[in-house]
Amino acid sequence: MSGEVARPTLSDALTERILELIRTDGLRPGDRLPSTRELSQRFAVTVPTLREVLRRLEVTGAIRMRHGSGIYVGTDLDRVVLPNPNVRDLRGERVMQLLETRLLIEPQAAELAARRAEPEAVARMRAVLAEAGRHLRDEDAELHLANMDFHRATGLAAGNGVLAEVLDSLLSVHAVEQREILRLFNDRARDFDEHTAILEAIERGDAKAARDLMHRHLQDVKSIVEQRLTP
Repeated sequence: MSGEVARPTLSDALTERILELIRTDGLRPGDRLPSTRELSQRFAVTVPTLREVLRRLEVTGAIRMRHGSGIYVGTDLDRVVLPNPNVRDLRGERVMQLLETRLLIEPQAAELAARRAEPEAVARMRAVLAEAGRHLRDEDAELHLANMDFHRATGLAAGNGVLAEVLDSLLSVHAVEQREILRLFNDRARDFDEHTAILEAIERGDAKAARDLMHRHLQDVKSIVEQRLTP
């Protein structure tokens, strides 16, 4: 991108995430949003920062703030246009950065999981993978949740609480980008098969194979997504 393109501010990113929350949760005008405190915790921002963004959204009509009552979806939600015309390019950049970061973390998590996973942790991974398998046909919202649960379960199986927290936070904060990755990759069966191979390596305790398979999986996703983001 050109050096003239402004980088997204925290407020821009938070605005986008609140709108995405409304849409992915299927909220309609008049529906109530979580409280400011809940939203600030969910998005890991201060309450004053959140209130600034909420006021901006209220001006557009996307939300309504009722004193003493709460935050509600506004009647003009569908007319909201984000002020940053470069949002697609900026999101593409964040998608690639997220995949780079995951490549640094998750192969090691898979290796540790193969070395340390307790039977209960492996059973959890198997159950999550089975859930993903039930949503391979045009059920992307459910498939996205199951896929992210699989990667979280891998982190938990690694037996390192800090690692599991880091991975969970990474996937939660960047949920918008994760859904974009699923859309761009657009090969649900391949994704499922690669997850299955990773789990099988973890189940048999093959640390090297688990690490290599996770690295190859994420690298393949990164390569394909990068190709589809390139004009």
